Amino acid sequence: MSSFSVKFLAPPMLQNTSFYTKNSRLHATPPAQTAVPPPSAAVEGGDGGERLEARVEKREGYWVLKEKFRKGINPQEKVKIESEPMKLFVENGIEDLAKIPIEDLDKLKATKDDVDVRLKWLGLFHRRKHHYGRFMMRLKLPNGVTTSAQTRYLASVIRQYGKEGCADVTTRQNWQIRGVVLPDVPAILKGLDEVGLTSLQSGMDNVRNPVGNPLAGIDPDEIVDTRPYTNLLSQFITANSRGNTDFTNLPRKWNVCVIGSHDLYEHPHINDLAYMPATKNGRFGFNLLVGGFFSPKRCAEAIPLDAWVPADDVIPLCKAVLEAYRDLGTRGNRQKTRMMWLIDELGVEGFRSEVVKRMPQQELERSSSEDLVQAQWERRDYLGVHPQKQEGFSFVGLHIPVGRVQADDMDELARLADEYGSGELRLTVEQNIIIPNIENSKLDALLNEPLLKERFLPEPHILLKGLVACTGNQFCGQAIIETKARALQVTEDVGRLVSVTRPIRMHWTGCPNTCGQVQVADIGFMGCMTRDENGKPCEGADVFLGGRIGSDSHLGEIYKKGVPCKDLVPLVAEILVQKFGAVPIEREEAED
Repeated sequence: MSSFSVKFLAPPMLQNTSFYTKNSRLHATPPAQTAVPPPSAAVEGGDGGERLEARVEKREGYWVLKEKFRKGINPQEKVKIESEPMKLFVENGIEDLAKIPIEDLDKLKATKDDVDVRLKWLGLFHRRKHHYGRFMMRLKLPNGVTTSAQTRYLASVIRQYGKEGCADVTTRQNWQIRGVVLPDVPAILKGLDEVGLTSLQSGMDNVRNPVGNPLAGIDPDEIVDTRPYTNLLSQFITANSRGNTDFTNLPRKWNVCVIGSHDLYEHPHINDLAYMPATKNGRFGFNLLVGGFFSPKRCAEAIPLDAWVPADDVIPLCKAVLEAYRDLGTRGNRQKTRMMWLIDELGVEGFRSEVVKRMPQQELERSSSEDLVQAQWERRDYLGVHPQKQEGFSFVGLHIPVGRVQADDMDELARLADEYGSGELRLTVEQNIIIPNIENSKLDALLNEPLLKERFLPEPHILLKGLVACTGNQFCGQAIIETKARALQVTEDVGRLVSVTRPIRMHWTGCPNTCGQVQVADIGFMGCMTRDENGKPCEGADVFLGGRIGSDSHLGEIYKKGVPCKDLVPLVAEILVQKFGAVPIEREEAED
């Protein structure tokens, strides 16, 4: 399988620190009055030496868990030990697997585990519960930047699957395509490679899509163009789409983002590693946040590592953090294997010291006080028409209802990007799409295109602007409730009852895995089973309130548990009136 390699150059402004405005906000710097938590007792003494021994070792090109650390490991770790998942790609095991009927693969545990677990290392998720024999395929799309050619190729893939085929924009600026069948996978992988895409290492215990500023390079107010960094991170993680076996056996999934705007579109507080732009002694670089994550049992915001790296060390720092996590992370209860659990155990300073050990020169500077993100910045709306930093050009943000697109939609988006822009599309973490680089003389014609009038509106209803929904149980076997259609219907019904004056971020997730990120929403809905007024089981939602994004970010909390879905409309209307200043819409009763 051929590799895809592109050389990216650092933005020229990196050498010109006068480009940046200093700010007193210390986003990734520990407050002076707060002591750094000490390492745990288990690390300081007694068996501390053994605890800091690497739990994995390299054998025949792959990292495997040492025998002495295999007691009490979770089932997924056992699957990895039984057969290295990356062999399906690196050693072309997918070619043989794709030739076998899935019913036959199910007859043996080894090949059944290939289908349900190991294929996730290739970005393939079997939808056994609802769509047996069909897969969702998740791509790598650093910074959410894609081309018209790539979009057309993905459209051609899902079109062949008829009503089973569709695509979603995800909450990590990414594409997921649905309906894929195993016999087609080798050809699809080849086609992805030919258009410069990969699905490699996008699932299970791997690094997820690197997120960056969706307005990178075109934003008049950007701090730094994030595209070179997110591209380099993605190339590093996947070894230019060949497979980087150094980081395919992490204890759990791992998220990374690079911040390029004051708006914090990238949501740094929910990433395992976030690069926060900051200068230090006349050099441009990044302060670091670590440990943000969501899970069914715990959600945690990222915390300062008290570290700063120059721009040139973005990759060495990422490598050192990943190695510390890979080597020392626990592999027992899957609910306690995200990186923050390791940070908790070692203490921030203890974890930092392990990162330092793995840096090229065993050195890591302390954080800088010269944070470049403005604290009191009002987050901008990217939907609609906005001027670019390039004179005479604008970008247009399109609302994609709950992120769902069909093959014809993708072809039409590609056409519009070619005809009116530069053949490029940008995906956002709110499941929307931006068309950049539009000559201002072409704006009126673009805005009059049927797709922008009927389906993907630049100016949607105000309640729809902040609507996000995960896959839901239409496709996902873990989801308890249907989310996408229900999110749209509830929002539409609420809009008939109340009027709001500003966008309200409402997020839906089908289960406690919270792929819909309900904890960062103004109002969040987490699917559950509950009981109606007659005591009968029914689909419901736990309602969250108070999530914030931006410089004053924090996670929302439960407001009301187990609300039947049929009762959500009046509850949401009430919340909007009481908490968000909405006004009830008066309705005149028809006279007899």
